[in-house]
Amino acid sequence: MWRSSLIAGFTALAVFLLANPAAPFAAPITHAGLVFSDELGGFNLVSVAGSGSLDDPFVVVEEVSGDRAIALTIRNFSRDFGNRIGSQHVSAFAVKKIVINKSDRVWRNYQMELREVTTRHSPYGDGLSFGQNSYIGTNYTRSNFSNIQRFDEPEDTLGFSGGEIAPGQQAEFSFIISDMSPVSVFYLMQLPMQPLSGVPAPDAPFWASNIK
Repeated sequence: MWRSSLIAGFTALAVFLLANPAAPFAAPITHAGLVFSDELGGFNLVSVAGSGSLDDPFVVVEEVSGDRAIALTIRNFSRDFGNRIGSQHVSAFAVKKIVINKSDRVWRNYQMELREVTTRHSPYGDGLSFGQNSYIGTNYTRSNFSNIQRFDEPEDTLGFSGGEIAPGQQAEFSFIISDMSPVSVFYLMQLPMQPLSGVPAPDAPFWASNIK
């Protein structure tokens, strides 16, 4: 059920991106060798700080006003960027993401997925993941949501639930992004959620029925 619903949810994002190629966006932020951008629309990238290490993660601040899926674009992730967390991956960094709820709805779930291409999942073979197969990747992941679901196959996703982020409040997430064969551009897909009828069971998907 999770996989079929995930496909439905982020397929809607891909359709939106294809239909809206000229969405307005703020200037990209270049920081510590990477370029972060909200160019695909739907949210505002406020700031980026930090070095990407475990003790000094990239702190990415965003404002999200809608309730549809969005995508943070990240560029210049390469072998030359290197591994800043000490894992076995070719390239990797730590992230603390602060997402401010600028919508008029309470968020009770938040979903993320890594992709090298917006229109398809990131398979095991492409090497991109949330620190897959590492102690650091598993244990560094945390949030002010109390429940975390992690799926490494056949796509790289994190699901957060067990909390409420009211309008004006902020959701916080810490996690690892890694790659065994880095590409110059990848995407962090995201979806804040307000369930339509109650909170789903812990193993239920969150986004399929909520994308507008």
